[in-house]
Amino acid sequence: MSPSSTSPLPPAPSFQRNLVVPSTKMTLDRTNNSCTNDMLLAMPKPQFKSTHSTPLLPIRPYSQPERSHSHTTRSVSAEPTRKQEQLSASSFSKIRLLGKGDVGKVYLVKQKDNGNLYALKVLSKKEMIRRNKIKRAYAEQTILASVNHPFIVPLYHSFQSKNYLYLAMEFCAGGEFFRALQRRPGRVLMENDARFYAAEMVAALEYLHLCGIVFRDLKPENILLHESGHLMLSDFDLSIQSPSAGAPSIVRTNLPFSRPMLDTKSCANLRTNSFVGTEEYLAPEVIRGDGHSSTVDWWALGIFIYEMLYGFTPFKGTSRDETFDLIITQSLDFPDYSNNVYYSGPSSTARSLIRKLLHKDETKRIGSKAGASEVKSHAFFKPINFALLRNMKPPIIPAKSKNAIDAVNFKHVKESFSFDLQKSLAAPPSPPATDDDEDPFADFGSAILHHDIVESP
Repeated sequence: MSPSSTSPLPPAPSFQRNLVVPSTKMTLDRTNNSCTNDMLLAMPKPQFKSTHSTPLLPIRPYSQPERSHSHTTRSVSAEPTRKQEQLSASSFSKIRLLGKGDVGKVYLVKQKDNGNLYALKVLSKKEMIRRNKIKRAYAEQTILASVNHPFIVPLYHSFQSKNYLYLAMEFCAGGEFFRALQRRPGRVLMENDARFYAAEMVAALEYLHLCGIVFRDLKPENILLHESGHLMLSDFDLSIQSPSAGAPSIVRTNLPFSRPMLDTKSCANLRTNSFVGTEEYLAPEVIRGDGHSSTVDWWALGIFIYEMLYGFTPFKGTSRDETFDLIITQSLDFPDYSNNVYYSGPSSTARSLIRKLLHKDETKRIGSKAGASEVKSHAFFKPINFALLRNMKPPIIPAKSKNAIDAVNFKHVKESFSFDLQKSLAAPPSPPATDDDEDPFADFGSAILHHDIVESP
């Protein structure tokens, strides 16, 4: 029976997330190192730790909604055609405001010549300079322009004007996954549903780690619900990329009849002392300032699964300092359903995975040795065929209105000031900066990512 029939769950703490201001120690690799499927297949030959191996299959990203029987490949245009050169902010018309942050806003826009919908992130240069967030904009553009995965939101275009930076990404009609969770009875999912969504995030993190990228801010607010019901990871401004990703290796487990596993831990070969993330999802090593690696993503996955199953995060305090103290010192507890005759709570297998993900010693945390393969091999994911995950029917299909551009799954957001987006969009692109200009955004190049149609067999 669903949790909606149970006695009330423990009261959930406030769902206002507090974003920790990133340290200025964060470094950024601005080289445009693509991490497409072709590059993954062209990586140096793995160092095999056994005589058995399995081929790496290319990842098949989402098709566009109107092309339900095809998939796409993406490439960055280094030499745009004349038509592509004309594509600028003025090529779009505003429909509505989807969300806003401290340095910018996200609008639902329509491309005038073909009617395609995009989520256009508009970032204020003035605010980014004032808040010292220039590197974050570069990080997001660089990473989004290089990745290609069905569970990561695609970037289609990026450009700039005199006062703003623009990132045109896929519009996910389901909105934030956080809002979808809030609408569920008890703010929880049944275990099978939570397993499905956790598996999609494991697949996304595995791919990012293969590319040498540590996400560092996994939470429901940074996950979008595609109109198909699948999840897409978004908001890469706190992510960091290793200057040179290592080559993956293939290892075998000691279990009989087990398939070889791909070791992704060595790919994201970096360690940083940056203090970034969202407080309820921060790993202990980040708070202590010990430096952190890709294992922080597995800690955040544990918090994410816990929140899907119980409706709140496990270490939330009444203040930021108390939350940090609980993360470091408090043992992991689970709500007691022993007296509930209608619902026994999540399984012991689910609790086992959460405990392993939320191990306070990062060297003993699941995923710290061989990366995603360790996590995927846990018994909790035994019902999941990761190779067919994209073809499975998702538990939640976003509501659709008669007007497809109504964005019914987004909360109504009011403009904080009068902002004529169309006037801003009509502004010409910024001219190339000279040495005297000292333009901090000079390297924020325009990118056009092609989605070539390849018919499925």
